[in-house]
Amino acid sequence: MKKFPQVAAIAGSILLATVALSAHADDGLIRLKSASSVAQTADKLEAVLKAKGMTVFTRINHTKGAESVGLSLRPTEVVVFGNPKIGTLLMNCSPQMAIDLPQKTLIQEDEQGQVWLSYNDPQYLAERHDIQGCEKPLKKVAGALNAFAQKATQ
Repeated sequence: MKKFPQVAAIAGSILLATVALSAHADDGLIRLKSASSVAQTADKLEAVLKAKGMTVFTRINHTKGAESVGLSLRPTEVVVFGNPKIGTLLMNCSPQMAIDLPQKTLIQEDEQGQVWLSYNDPQYLAERHDIQGCEKPLKKVAGALNAFAQKATQ
């Protein structure tokens, strides 16, 4: 009977890895379906980020931008946020990482009306910038981004 907690922990780890892998695409983005509209998902994300002490630099409503020049675009927003404590660690590992920081999250509605939240996979960025020796902060970033995305898309 003592082995059941270990089995449950292993099964949970496998499930989490499977969910993360199924959401990962070859383009380096992790995508999650949202149960809410674009605006509601962005609102939830912004609230979660602020509650966790992250800096929200800006929120870009691309749909309103398109409308301002007489064009149309399905609901699309980007939330730009970060934390200098962790970002600085990553930039010290590879100065080129600064091109991908601060973090960005895309929230968009597809042709069928499904809302998606997408963000850069930290492992993809690590490979892109040949980051070596920063496994601990990368793991922390990946976990935090996943948690933020999960809460925003519920």
